[in-house]
Amino acid sequence: MNAAQRHWDEVEEDEPLTPVAFPLTVYRLVMAAGANRDFNAIHHNADYARATGAPDMYANTLLLQGMWERAVRDFIGLAGVIRRQSGFQMRAFNCPGDTVVVKGRVERKWRQGDAAFVELAVWSENASGISVGPGRVVATMPSRQTLVASDEPVPSGRT
Repeated sequence: MNAAQRHWDEVEEDEPLTPVAFPLTVYRLVMAAGANRDFNAIHHNADYARATGAPDMYANTLLLQGMWERAVRDFIGLAGVIRRQSGFQMRAFNCPGDTVVVKGRVERKWRQGDAAFVELAVWSENASGISVGPGRVVATMPSRQTLVASDEPVPSGRT
């Protein structure tokens, strides 16, 4: 985790997020499944997972969402607030031996009222390519600028 707090004013559109790598081990998958009480055997029993057609046991949704949050949190800092996540879709298995790398970039930034927003494109990759996403995360960040109230509406279909 980056200890320095980023500010909205420092963010540039098209700026990449620093990639964050998560090596997957059997231990990590079993601990994650237990921690979020997802006891479906596909997440901790390789033979059972293979019997369902998967190549091996694989990461569950909450573990993968947590990876996205970590990468976003590294970018927006502890004072930033994640407001919405969309487009999270698992496209490939993430199994022991894989390294999941969460990547992203700033799609846009805007102000609405007193809030300073960023919209981030986020995705996960493993050796097979994109394994989760691509999706969007909308967050607010602290700003160094003096805030002026704005009545400008959010563009249609985007918040």
